[in-house]
Amino acid sequence: MIRATSERGEIWGLVLAAGEGSRLHGLARRADGRVAPKQFCALVDERTLLATTLERAARLVARRRIVVVVAEEHRRYWESELADWPRENVVVQPANRGTAAGLLLPLLHIAGRDPDARVAIFPSDHHVADESVFLASVAEALSALERPLDRIVLLGIEPDRADTGLGWIAPWPDAIGAPRPVARFVEKPAVDEARELAAAGALWNSFVLAARLDALLAVYVRQQPELLDRMTDVVLARRPERDRERALAALYAALPARDFSRHVLAGNEDALAVLAVPPCGWSDLGTPERLAECLLARAGGPRTPPPQRRRPTALRPALEPAFA
Repeated sequence: MIRATSERGEIWGLVLAAGEGSRLHGLARRADGRVAPKQFCALVDERTLLATTLERAARLVARRRIVVVVAEEHRRYWESELADWPRENVVVQPANRGTAAGLLLPLLHIAGRDPDARVAIFPSDHHVADESVFLASVAEALSALERPLDRIVLLGIEPDRADTGLGWIAPWPDAIGAPRPVARFVEKPAVDEARELAAAGALWNSFVLAARLDALLAVYVRQQPELLDRMTDVVLARRPERDRERALAALYAALPARDFSRHVLAGNEDALAVLAVPPCGWSDLGTPERLAECLLARAGGPRTPPPQRRRPTALRPALEPAFA
């Protein structure tokens, strides 16, 4: 296990496993042939993507501090897989209302146990060919939080195409060191904008990130204050567990779907930093095409060459202050 130390609270891992995986619907099947959300399927090897992600997190974080968020409607898939996981570390959403709520709910559970926590967030639908390289970058992002850094550190992936299905992170072109402050955060751009971003040195957003808990909650204060207030009242208020479950179900029934990247991070560039991950064979397995490419690469097939890059140009006026 890679060990990271903490001076302010403990290091926690948060595994996101409540999504629908709708773009792979029909292709993602379990060993018994049943269609299921992709995180509960073994798409690349004999393990489910959820099992692989839990193992990935456990190489960095003690198991007792790895929280996994799942959806009630998927109980038939995750209940047996998480049967030996600490019960208090399995956070169940009454329904899927997007990643803004899906991330905030377990963050508040962590806040109730360790308000000074540092958190590494892992989606459960990714494949990584070289785990050691990828985890070294996560550990570097966590270590960066030891400095006087209040930014959320996103892990960025070198693009090999102008992908319109991913988020893009454009660091400040003249910034030095790592991680670098973010100039633009663009969620799923049009193809022409994606080409410009790739040429200018932008990175794909892996949705893997590290941050202090208070920094993550601060972007909700700025972008989704009502969601934060209502969910805090349900999760952290002193009340019997059954009453809390009913209140949470009522809250989710009234929540609109909100995306963490689009509705929380975008517009908060001054709160973000990006760390470029060395080549490690990362894929989010988000489409049938990316799944096919991943399987082809594992079989030794050709890879798409990266686009030719030019020196980045300024994307917007300089932000102040820069990193300490």
